[in-house]
Amino acid sequence: MMRAACLFLVASLAAAQQDHKAWSNYGGGADSSHFVALNQINKSNVKQLQVAWNYPAGDGHTYLFNPIIVDRVVYLLARNSSLVALQAETGKEIWIHENLSGISTRGIAYWESKDRKDRRLIFTINSYLEEIDARTGKSILTFGKRGAVNLREGLGRDPKTMIRIQTDTPGRIFENLILLGSTPGEAYLSAPGDIRAFDVITGKLVWSFHTIPHPGEPGYETWPKDAWKYSGGTNTWGEITVDEKRGIAYFPTGSPTYDYYGADRIGSNLFANCLLALDARTGKRLWHFQMVHHDLWDYDAAAAPQLVTVRHEGKLVDAVSQSSKQGFLYVFDRVTGKPLWPIEERPVPASLMPGEQAWPTQPFPTAPPPFARQKITAEDVNPWILTPEERSAWKARISAMRNEGIFTPPDVKETIALPGARGGSNWGTGAANPGRGLVYLTTQDWPTVYKLSLEDPLGRPAAEGTSGASVYAARCAVCHGENGMRFGAGPPPLAGVGRMVTLDSFRATVRSGKSEMPAFPSLDDAAVKSMYDYLSGLEPAGKPVVLTAKGGPVVATGGAPGGRNIPSGSGNQYTPLGGPPYPAGVKAPRDRYYTNWGLYPDQPYVIGPPWSQVVAFDLNSGTIKWKVPLGQDAAAAAEGARDTGAFMAEHHGMVVTATGLIFVAASDGILRALDEETGQVLWETVLPAGSEGSPAMYEAGGRQYLIVPASSDPNPGGGHPLRTKPREPIRPDLPKGYVVYALPRN
Repeated sequence: MMRAACLFLVASLAAAQQDHKAWSNYGGGADSSHFVALNQINKSNVKQLQVAWNYPAGDGHTYLFNPIIVDRVVYLLARNSSLVALQAETGKEIWIHENLSGISTRGIAYWESKDRKDRRLIFTINSYLEEIDARTGKSILTFGKRGAVNLREGLGRDPKTMIRIQTDTPGRIFENLILLGSTPGEAYLSAPGDIRAFDVITGKLVWSFHTIPHPGEPGYETWPKDAWKYSGGTNTWGEITVDEKRGIAYFPTGSPTYDYYGADRIGSNLFANCLLALDARTGKRLWHFQMVHHDLWDYDAAAAPQLVTVRHEGKLVDAVSQSSKQGFLYVFDRVTGKPLWPIEERPVPASLMPGEQAWPTQPFPTAPPPFARQKITAEDVNPWILTPEERSAWKARISAMRNEGIFTPPDVKETIALPGARGGSNWGTGAANPGRGLVYLTTQDWPTVYKLSLEDPLGRPAAEGTSGASVYAARCAVCHGENGMRFGAGPPPLAGVGRMVTLDSFRATVRSGKSEMPAFPSLDDAAVKSMYDYLSGLEPAGKPVVLTAKGGPVVATGGAPGGRNIPSGSGNQYTPLGGPPYPAGVKAPRDRYYTNWGLYPDQPYVIGPPWSQVVAFDLNSGTIKWKVPLGQDAAAAAEGARDTGAFMAEHHGMVVTATGLIFVAASDGILRALDEETGQVLWETVLPAGSEGSPAMYEAGGRQYLIVPASSDPNPGGGHPLRTKPREPIRPDLPKGYVVYALPRN
């Protein structure tokens, strides 16, 4: 017992010696742990935290950005998609590089030379890779061609067919390389999701890994002949983790396209839905594990792999864990890829679709246990919030579905998946205490209903007119709400958009997409202007938002000149889902089937609570240490429900401290500090808005700070999304944006 305890202490000390005292890159650093080895804020004084300063977003947009902090400077995204440098102790503006419309929304990467004379902020924007000098805020024009690298090039397809290839998650720095995934879209014949590494000084491509194997490459036999010429996706759009000591990069990959009907990609489809370990210097495959064979459910792996040291079978093991949308946590030896606990291939339901061949088995970890519910029946329909009529209708509807468990294939008859495509663990939701072998997740139970048909849900509607109102109704209202007035779950309302963004910014977003919003490149300038004018003339919800007046230390605008050529015309990855014809000679299925992602306005509340939770895993034993709801839904609580969790918690990150605290904010507009040992809430405070994305923690001037993004419409549980009224700010004394907390000064 004494020897084991000593070994565990050594592991803990080794982890503590890593540089977890800075937050100089997305997710806290290369290991994506969100862990900080700062000890000023602890369990005994956390209740004394107070607002130290705040920075307004300034334009009414939701910012999911994870700030980074280097040399007492905070870098964040705000005010009309501008990168802003602030003094870390006061929030005073140092410089602003404004109007970076199309920039990756979740974060940026930071690199510095060994002598620290060269310091760069690296990001993607409109499918270009660009860099800014971290000290001056100006574009580095010696990088790539006139300051930009065109990410559409070098993928073996016509770059003109790719409107958007970038991922909104930043790349990961390793030595002098920037490692990148991509988001090529979800259409038939979308671009391939090659993983690539570029030189941070020159922008030259250093290596590329084909996630859809070419002839002669391992895995080629798991696809139809020449699938690499037409199949797409199989991409890392989520988070990348690097074991810097060993030079191993871990990439979670997503599904092939089209996501829900795979008759043109018969086979298990390596390297889709994998945890893929590559040599970070060369791109050579070291090992992989496929978590879904021949994915038909959009079960992308998106959350960051977590690196921990655990005591397993009497030995210390450096492990890597990967959480999934389907509610499993897979754990491997990070060097060999051997699972720490058996993973069993179990039979799953067959597909009834013509031409489809669902894989007959899927992998099920024997430990740890699933962290999410994986089946829904009529008896699980929500007892709260829904009207009796709605409840009865959903019970009848679910009873009539094909519903055979987690891997029931989509069909022309309705099927239901739980967790669905937006359930389980998504990007930003993982964290760890690496030395203790503890992994934490925020997770959401959100069922998805599928029904395949021959109708392309993103095809141009026949009834679409030319007025701004008709274009908006046909293309945007299903997500942003009728007349631009969306409340509750979903993207922000757009009524009064002219008070929030410029026409140029609006046009760029419509053409190229943003975050999870698809691109609409086929809309011409007249249609975009007409829709912008229509929405700008609508009365916004709540108090009007006014664009921040120009001012402050603006040093540049618009990014590098080499990256300003935003393609126009139609592409193949989002609009329509059908994509172009197959190449000559390809044995293609006769029909293309589609589904609308299975999202309905009232669907989030179909299943009863808890809707979201924080889950703690002890990977020394392969068990769930504790599980607690993340927040409370106000409408359900008013009816008597308890421990519901707040809804829309799919993209909420955490900060884990060496003093045993977990900080997590959610869409209900509450920031909480949990006890790492029990999950008990030790402190909470009200934010000015809902929070999406990840907070960050840093030390500056001898003081420890916590910075939290809070700019989304608050969702404290107003009930059924279709009956929710406009909400006023939940803390009007603070503007939406970023809020920074610290202990009182001595």
